[in-house]
Amino acid sequence: MSITTTEILSQPDTWARAIAEASATSSSFGLPGERVLFLGCGTSAFVAESLAALREGAGLGETDAAYASEWRPGRRYDRVVAITRSGTTSEILTALGQVDAGVTKVAITGVADSPVTELVDSVLVLDYADERSVVQTRFPTTLLAAARAAYGDDVSGLVTAGRASLDQPFGIDVTRYDHFVYLGSGWTHGLAQEAALKVREAAQAWSESYPALDYRHGPIAVAGERSLVWILGPADPTLVADVEAVGATVVADDRDPLVQLADAHRLAVALAESRGLDPDTPRHLTRSVVLGA
Repeated sequence: MSITTTEILSQPDTWARAIAEASATSSSFGLPGERVLFLGCGTSAFVAESLAALREGAGLGETDAAYASEWRPGRRYDRVVAITRSGTTSEILTALGQVDAGVTKVAITGVADSPVTELVDSVLVLDYADERSVVQTRFPTTLLAAARAAYGDDVSGLVTAGRASLDQPFGIDVTRYDHFVYLGSGWTHGLAQEAALKVREAAQAWSESYPALDYRHGPIAVAGERSLVWILGPADPTLVADVEAVGATVVADDRDPLVQLADAHRLAVALAESRGLDPDTPRHLTRSVVLGA
């Protein structure tokens, strides 16, 4: 069993700890009424997008998300939260150095003793969810489980549902497809982007992600019999019908979106292995992007 597979299957255990500790860690995700910015790169940028949607949806305050590599100072924030599993990502460190004086700076990381901790006022360390694999799976989903609990989302059945799902054999024959599309709405659009990224990272395959109802506005043109279209979160029946009408296979169910994402992680691994690739050693990638190193 690959390292990546082991870490995927361990996700419900790390979710359980994150949820149990949510009351003690909730301030890291922004206090009620604060204007908050979440920063990230790659997977962490997608998590940032999901967090911003979740927080505003909970009525806790105006919240933005940005790629650290693209963000420039200008808007006023009470708190800037940087997400970096390794704590070493160059663009994150640069962005934190540009935050206005007086703004509370927080890092959420998997490594306690890392450069990012020297640039912030407080640190949330999810070291129990850190990963050996280059490809992230349990760190981002654990962070999201913690935030959802902090924001008052009902996650009471999440761990049990995750275990039940991951205990089942993965039921999709990935060799039937060469085109993978992930769709989401609201906070699950970030999950869709993360799922698509995993397919590219681990399996070097063609994958896309879009806001669910925007898929019909152009991207559906390339869908066909070799396409798998996975909708994370609630699925609009008319969208499902339109995608199936072009011959694509649709995956849509009523499981919690984080449970669906864990299964999407399994798809990326299964696809990589079907192509003779090692998901633990993705091409051209390292655990952290450290510029100049």
